[in-house]
Amino acid sequence: MKKRQKAESCIACGKKYLLKNEIGINIKLLGEDVENFYCLNCLATFLEVSPEDILDKIEEFKEEGCKLFE
Repeated sequence: MKKRQKAESCIACGKKYLLKNEIGINIKLLGEDVENFYCLNCLATFLEVSPEDILDKIEEFKEEGCKLFE
């Protein structure tokens, strides 16, 4: 997996400096080769789910030991 820069910003709203979990969930849900990232709220809108659903998935992946969420 390629190393990501930490200064990613949301493609939809422009939020700067996405959190590690925001970048991780984009990679996990949109694919390893994703180049455009969404903040948590914009990702939820894009996927037509609630932000709480995204947070629940992040916790689920953490519990499974996913390296994107260490």
